[in-house]
Amino acid sequence: MDGSEECIAAGFAAGDEHCMEAVYRRWRPLVHSLAHRCLGDEREAEDVTQQVFLAAWHGRRRYRPGPGGLGAWITGITRHKVADALEARTRRWAAAAAAGAAPGRADRPGSLPQQESEQVLDRVLVLGELARLPFEQQRVLRLAFYADLTQTQIADRTGLPLGTVKSHMRRALHQLRRSLPAAARATR
Repeated sequence: MDGSEECIAAGFAAGDEHCMEAVYRRWRPLVHSLAHRCLGDEREAEDVTQQVFLAAWHGRRRYRPGPGGLGAWITGITRHKVADALEARTRRWAAAAAAGAAPGRADRPGSLPQQESEQVLDRVLVLGELARLPFEQQRVLRLAFYADLTQTQIADRTGLPLGTVKSHMRRALHQLRRSLPAAARATR
Protein backbone atom coordinates (compact mmCIF):
# COMPACT_ATOMS: atom_id res chain seq x y z
CA MET A 1 0.00 0.00 0.00
CA ASP A 2 1.28 3.44 -0.97
CA GLY A 3 1.68 5.56 2.18
CA SER A 4 0.80 8.86 0.55
CA GLU A 5 -1.92 10.90 2.18
CA GLU A 6 -4.04 10.80 -0.99
CA CYS A 7 -3.83 7.00 -1.17
CA ILE A 8 -4.64 6.61 2.51
CA ALA A 9 -7.56 9.04 2.23
CA ALA A 10 -8.95 7.24 -0.82
CA GLY A 11 -8.66 3.87 0.89
CA PHE A 12 -10.24 5.26 4.05
CA ALA A 13 -13.19 6.69 2.10
CA ALA A 14 -13.60 3.32 0.34
CA GLY A 15 -13.76 1.49 3.68
CA ASP A 16 -10.29 -0.08 3.80
CA GLU A 17 -9.65 -0.96 7.45
CA HIS A 18 -5.87 -0.81 7.00
CA CYS A 19 -6.23 2.77 5.81
CA MET A 20 -8.41 3.51 8.84
CA GLU A 21 -5.60 2.24 11.05
CA ALA A 22 -3.15 4.49 9.20
CA VAL A 23 -5.51 7.46 9.57
CA TYR A 24 -5.86 6.76 13.30
CA ARG A 25 -2.10 6.47 13.80
CA ARG A 26 -1.42 9.62 11.81
CA TRP A 27 -4.08 11.97 13.25
CA ARG A 28 -4.80 10.56 16.71
CA PRO A 29 -2.06 12.66 18.40
CA LEU A 30 -3.44 15.88 16.86
CA VAL A 31 -7.06 15.03 17.72
CA HIS A 32 -6.18 14.06 21.29
CA SER A 33 -4.02 17.16 21.75
CA LEU A 34 -6.80 19.47 20.52
CA ALA A 35 -9.39 17.77 22.71
CA HIS A 36 -7.16 17.81 25.78
CA ARG A 37 -6.22 21.48 25.35
CA CYS A 38 -9.83 22.48 24.93
CA LEU A 39 -11.38 20.28 27.59
CA GLY A 40 -8.56 20.20 30.11
CA ASP A 41 -9.47 16.66 31.14
CA GLU A 42 -7.63 13.54 30.03
CA ARG A 43 -10.62 11.20 30.30
CA GLU A 44 -12.87 13.53 28.31
CA ALA A 45 -10.13 14.02 25.73
CA GLU A 46 -9.83 10.24 25.28
CA ASP A 47 -13.61 9.94 24.93
CA VAL A 48 -13.72 12.72 22.34
CA THR A 49 -10.79 11.19 20.44
CA GLN A 50 -12.67 7.88 20.17
CA GLN A 51 -15.87 9.68 19.15
CA VAL A 52 -14.01 11.59 16.43
CA PHE A 53 -12.60 8.48 14.78
CA LEU A 54 -15.86 6.59 15.15
CA ALA A 55 -17.71 9.50 13.51
CA ALA A 56 -15.05 9.72 10.78
CA TRP A 57 -15.39 6.01 10.03
CA HIS A 58 -19.19 6.15 9.92
CA GLY A 59 -19.15 9.32 7.82
CA ARG A 60 -16.26 8.33 5.54
CA ARG A 61 -18.46 8.27 2.42
CA ARG A 62 -19.12 12.00 2.91
CA TYR A 63 -15.39 12.83 2.85
CA ARG A 64 -14.43 14.91 -0.17
CA PRO A 65 -10.78 15.88 -0.74
CA GLY A 66 -10.22 19.59 -0.40
CA PRO A 67 -7.80 22.13 0.98
CA GLY A 68 -6.10 20.62 4.00
CA GLY A 69 -7.03 17.08 2.99
CA LEU A 70 -8.22 14.41 5.37
CA GLY A 71 -6.47 16.08 8.33
CA ALA A 72 -8.60 19.21 7.94
CA TRP A 73 -11.76 17.09 7.68
CA ILE A 74 -10.86 15.21 10.88
CA THR A 75 -10.02 18.49 12.61
CA GLY A 76 -13.50 19.73 11.69
CA ILE A 77 -15.06 16.63 13.24
CA THR A 78 -12.90 17.22 16.32
CA ARG A 79 -14.17 20.78 16.59
CA HIS A 80 -17.77 19.56 16.59
CA LYS A 81 -17.14 16.74 19.07
CA VAL A 82 -15.34 19.11 21.46
CA ALA A 83 -18.28 21.52 21.20
CA ASP A 84 -20.64 18.63 21.97
CA ALA A 85 -18.55 17.66 25.01
CA LEU A 86 -18.55 21.25 26.25
CA GLU A 87 -22.29 21.49 25.76
CA ALA A 88 -22.77 18.27 27.73
CA ARG A 89 -20.49 19.64 30.45
CA THR A 90 -22.57 22.82 30.57
CA ARG A 91 -25.78 20.79 30.89
CA ARG A 92 -24.24 18.75 33.72
CA TRP A 93 -23.10 21.93 35.43
CA ALA A 94 -26.54 23.51 35.08
CA ALA A 95 -28.20 20.38 36.46
CA ALA A 96 -25.78 20.36 39.41
CA ALA A 97 -26.40 24.07 40.01
CA ALA A 98 -30.15 23.53 39.89
CA ALA A 99 -29.79 20.72 42.43
CA GLY A 100 -27.76 22.98 44.70
CA ALA A 101 -24.51 21.10 44.15
CA ALA A 102 -22.67 24.18 42.84
CA PRO A 103 -22.98 26.82 45.57
CA GLY A 104 -21.74 30.28 44.69
CA ARG A 105 -22.43 29.92 40.97
CA ALA A 106 -26.15 29.32 41.18
CA ASP A 107 -26.77 33.09 41.06
CA ARG A 108 -25.31 33.20 37.52
CA PRO A 109 -26.66 30.12 35.79
CA GLY A 110 -25.05 29.50 32.45
CA SER A 111 -22.88 32.63 32.31
CA LEU A 112 -19.48 31.08 32.98
CA PRO A 113 -19.95 27.86 31.00
CA GLN A 114 -21.21 29.81 27.95
CA GLN A 115 -18.21 32.13 28.08
CA GLU A 116 -15.86 29.17 28.60
CA SER A 117 -17.36 27.24 25.72
CA GLU A 118 -16.99 30.22 23.36
CA GLN A 119 -13.35 30.63 24.40
CA VAL A 120 -12.72 26.93 23.91
CA LEU A 121 -14.38 26.96 20.48
CA ASP A 122 -12.21 29.92 19.52
CA ARG A 123 -9.15 27.98 20.71
CA VAL A 124 -10.21 24.95 18.69
CA LEU A 125 -10.67 27.11 15.60
CA VAL A 126 -7.22 28.66 16.01
CA LEU A 127 -5.57 25.28 16.63
CA GLY A 128 -7.36 23.79 13.63
CA GLU A 129 -6.26 26.59 11.35
CA LEU A 130 -2.76 26.48 12.82
CA ALA A 131 -2.59 22.77 11.96
CA ARG A 132 -3.27 23.64 8.31
CA LEU A 133 -0.19 25.85 8.04
CA PRO A 134 3.07 24.50 6.61
CA PHE A 135 5.27 22.90 9.27
CA GLU A 136 7.88 25.69 9.50
CA GLN A 137 5.20 28.38 9.87
CA GLN A 138 3.46 26.33 12.58
CA ARG A 139 6.77 25.82 14.35
CA VAL A 140 7.61 29.53 14.35
CA LEU A 141 4.17 30.54 15.65
CA ARG A 142 4.15 27.86 18.34
CA LEU A 143 7.56 28.95 19.58
CA ALA A 144 6.47 32.59 19.58
CA PHE A 145 3.13 32.13 21.31
CA TYR A 146 3.49 28.98 23.40
CA ALA A 147 7.18 29.22 24.33
CA ASP A 148 7.06 33.04 24.44
CA LEU A 149 10.25 33.39 22.38
CA THR A 150 11.30 36.45 20.40
CA GLN A 151 12.03 36.13 16.69
CA THR A 152 15.76 36.27 17.43
CA GLN A 153 15.42 33.48 20.00
CA ILE A 154 13.40 31.42 17.51
CA ALA A 155 16.12 31.88 14.90
CA ASP A 156 18.75 30.74 17.43
CA ARG A 157 16.71 27.72 18.53
CA THR A 158 15.71 26.56 15.04
CA GLY A 159 18.88 27.49 13.17
CA LEU A 160 16.81 29.44 10.65
CA PRO A 161 18.00 32.87 9.48
CA LEU A 162 16.22 35.73 11.28
CA GLY A 163 14.76 36.98 8.01
CA THR A 164 13.26 33.54 7.33
CA VAL A 165 11.71 33.46 10.80
CA LYS A 166 10.18 36.89 10.20
CA SER A 167 8.86 35.80 6.78
CA HIS A 168 7.35 32.60 8.20
CA MET A 169 5.72 34.59 11.00
CA ARG A 170 4.30 37.21 8.64
CA ARG A 171 2.94 34.64 6.17
CA ALA A 172 1.45 32.48 8.93
CA LEU A 173 -0.28 35.40 10.62
CA HIS A 174 -1.56 36.65 7.28
CA GLN A 175 -2.97 33.19 6.48
CA LEU A 176 -4.61 32.93 9.90
CA ARG A 177 -6.08 36.41 9.50
CA ARG A 178 -7.70 35.28 6.22
CA SER A 179 -8.82 31.81 7.29
CA LEU A 180 -10.08 32.35 10.85
CA PRO A 181 -13.10 34.53 10.00
CA ALA A 182 -14.25 31.93 7.43
CA ALA A 183 -13.73 29.07 9.90
CA ALA A 184 -15.61 30.98 12.61
CA ARG A 185 -18.57 31.58 10.27
CA ALA A 186 -18.67 27.90 9.38
CA THR A 187 -19.12 26.88 13.03
CA ARG A 188 -21.65 29.51 14.08
